[in-house]
Amino acid sequence: MKQQRKENPSRRSVILMKIIGITFLMMGCLMAFSLGLDILQGFGISDAWHNAVSPFRVMEVAELFVLFFLLFLFLGESAYYVIKKRKANK
Repeated sequence: MKQQRKENPSRRSVILMKIIGITFLMMGCLMAFSLGLDILQGFGISDAWHNAVSPFRVMEVAELFVLFFLLFLFLGESAYYVIKKRKANK
């Protein structure tokens, strides 16, 4: 029988940080692209910024709840692994 490999907690945190980094990089690139297109169309910078963040202003209560719930789960899991790693190092 094959022995199952246990994943190293530090490796998991590295993978998690890569996912976070790639997510923020993609969000930044897409927002910059959106702002650039709005500016090229003749909008001012403040109007372009307003267009980039306006989808969050029209969200319903249920949509906001799901958004914050998913963010809470993401941050909670990250905090759990950080605390677990610190306890393992002691």
